[in-house]
Amino acid sequence: MKTLKLLTLLVNFYFLSFSQNIDKYNPKTYKLTDVCLSAEEGKLYDMINEYRKQYNLPKIPSSRSLTYVAQLHVWDLNVNKPNSKTSCNMHSWSDNGSWTACCYTSDHAKASCMWGKPRELTNYTGNGFEISHGTFGYNANAESALKGWKNSSGHNNVIINKSIWADNKWNAIGIGISGGFAVVWFGTAEDTETKPGKCED
Repeated sequence: MKTLKLLTLLVNFYFLSFSQNIDKYNPKTYKLTDVCLSAEEGKLYDMINEYRKQYNLPKIPSSRSLTYVAQLHVWDLNVNKPNSKTSCNMHSWSDNGSWTACCYTSDHAKASCMWGKPRELTNYTGNGFEISHGTFGYNANAESALKGWKNSSGHNNVIINKSIWADNKWNAIGIGISGGFAVVWFGTAEDTETKPGKCED
């Protein structure tokens, strides 16, 4: 009986923490000025730059604007599940926010929906390019996300500027990790906003 009660408490604590973590990025209350990197987001930022260093690539400046877009997107993925339809992948956005909704399909027909999100949601002037990882009910983290991307040639090429990304210089990067999802946004334009610091909690 004691074991069952303890297990119940642990499960309740996990789902409460899970819910609070997701709700932090609710666009109704979360603003660009609130942006900071959680411990896990900061860890992924450092891991990506350390990985790039192995290829003699420069460190990508952390972007407040792209981080805001990333954090709003993980909220949308967790709460509204725009990727729940068979044809819609994790680059999709729901119609429950101040952004253009889209079902992003594998043929990239809706690519402009991704590219334009930073301009829709912030004063960032360039396009945004996203890599995503996770699923609903999963506990996304920095290590599993980067491992998954490194094992996928398409995602790996974005991170280390290979193949079709070879001529791009990433001058901004934004990271969002919450609930079951981790996303990273890359941009060639510099972000004029101040860089995000580490979250205090």
